[in-house]
Amino acid sequence: MNPTTDIHPDAVLESLLAKAERSNRRNNLTRMHELCRKQHEAGSRDFSLSAIGRLAEAEGIMKGRALYNARSADYKALIEAWGAFAGPPAPKAPKTLASHDYLMRIEDPAIRSIMQAIIAERDKLKAQLNVLKANTQVTVDRRPLGATVSSAPGAQPVAVLALAAQLTPSQREALQKAVSADYLEERGLKEGSHGEILNERGRTVFEVGFASAIRKVLGG
Repeated sequence: MNPTTDIHPDAVLESLLAKAERSNRRNNLTRMHELCRKQHEAGSRDFSLSAIGRLAEAEGIMKGRALYNARSADYKALIEAWGAFAGPPAPKAPKTLASHDYLMRIEDPAIRSIMQAIIAERDKLKAQLNVLKANTQVTVDRRPLGATVSSAPGAQPVAVLALAAQLTPSQREALQKAVSADYLEERGLKEGSHGEILNERGRTVFEVGFASAIRKVLGG
């Protein structure tokens, strides 16, 4: 931001014209000078390169983007002279949100406070929604817990659910109890060395592998 100066841009123009060797350049400097003068007379204090560049391009003086080139240093110096002469741009008035206008029309302070909280919550939810919208790809894994994916060449992958994952909590608890040492002892039973269940007389109640099979189903 350039400070205000008493040096008139006319003096800057004269200095630039004096060193300009080509008539075309002197002509364009003079046209740029008059364009800036009209901008100043209109009450504008916006002498940024982007603003003047758009006007210069509309007037056919030069391309706006050319002002950013090193060869356009004289044009930039002239524009900056006008900017310093006009003074810094007036600060922009803060934009008032529509919701703020609505709140100010509510006379009751308590109701106004409640509505302000509601609006704040709404804005928060809108911001969260925008974040979700930014994530255009969302992967939802609908496979049951405990499932593994099995695939074969040329075939669609298939989710395979382990036996233990298919049991309800009550079913799991019942099977665990059936092969627990305390539960068997209470009923006069015991587990043999090969997973069979024996009664007090040593007779087989459930065949070899019974207890081990249940534990395998349970994933143990």
